[in-house]
Amino acid sequence: MTLIDHASWRAIGTSVHLLTEGLDPVVARGAVEAVIEQVDRTYSRFRPDSELRMLQATAGRETRVSPLLADAISVALDAARWTDGAVDPTVGRAMRAIGYDETFARVSARAPIKVVLTSVPGWQAIAFDRHARTVRLPQGVELDLGSTGKALAADIAARAALGSEATGSVLVSLGGDIATVGRPPTGGWRVLLAEDADTPADADGEVVSLDAGALATSSTTVRRWTATDEMPIHHIIDPSTGAPVRGPWRTVTVAASRCVDANAAATATIVLGDAGLAWLERSGLPARLVAGDGTVIRVGDWPAPASRLAS
Repeated sequence: MTLIDHASWRAIGTSVHLLTEGLDPVVARGAVEAVIEQVDRTYSRFRPDSELRMLQATAGRETRVSPLLADAISVALDAARWTDGAVDPTVGRAMRAIGYDETFARVSARAPIKVVLTSVPGWQAIAFDRHARTVRLPQGVELDLGSTGKALAADIAARAALGSEATGSVLVSLGGDIATVGRPPTGGWRVLLAEDADTPADADGEVVSLDAGALATSSTTVRRWTATDEMPIHHIIDPSTGAPVRGPWRTVTVAASRCVDANAAATATIVLGDAGLAWLERSGLPARLVAGDGTVIRVGDWPAPASRLAS
């Protein structure tokens, strides 16, 4: 029988799951924790001492950034370019305007929040030289790297946990953004599909087997709060309006070779709304979409449900 070591904890406002086979679990966890701490110090939107917050304070001036922040900005801009702006890192001010200006635990604990929408400048406003690692943000432009940045963290953490081991296997999940590296366990990594990353692994639901690569899920059903007009608000912004997305898809899960690609595709599909399905089909990535009424649509090579976990 395959022996899988499993550790779970919370960090950067979300759930962290680390599964390893053939590795020292203490060393692997230490590597993942070190990556998450570096990510938090580098591009947290909520830490006043993060490098991202310091960059925002230099708006209008060209600033050289660390390799990790450069990677995070590069990934975010690549996602924006690939999705024609559906996934846009300049939604930071719009996120603050709808009340998401601190960790979600604090946002959800507040009384109803007054929402005042603001426009999104657009990713083309960022002047970025990835080779020189320099960035210039216009005045008023605020970056939010939370979406692609969390997926990037999962990709980096999985590689760090594996280290130089040639025969080990790792799965890292950060809030449902899943990255795997190494030789998969027998039968692959069994993943329960759920709209909330905090759903227990032994809950009822559809299960897929992941042999390699990554999975990411975007959903409008979690990270929700209430505005003063009693309208429910969620965290996925439509860059064309500056408002939370209102569309046909409530949850999208995508498989890709990298978690950053899976995340960008899942988020873009929700943001694009009615056009999202066609865009996703053109991408060629396997995906599972859940409509507002619960209807499930599978595209690409996404498998039909083959097994379930009983509570």
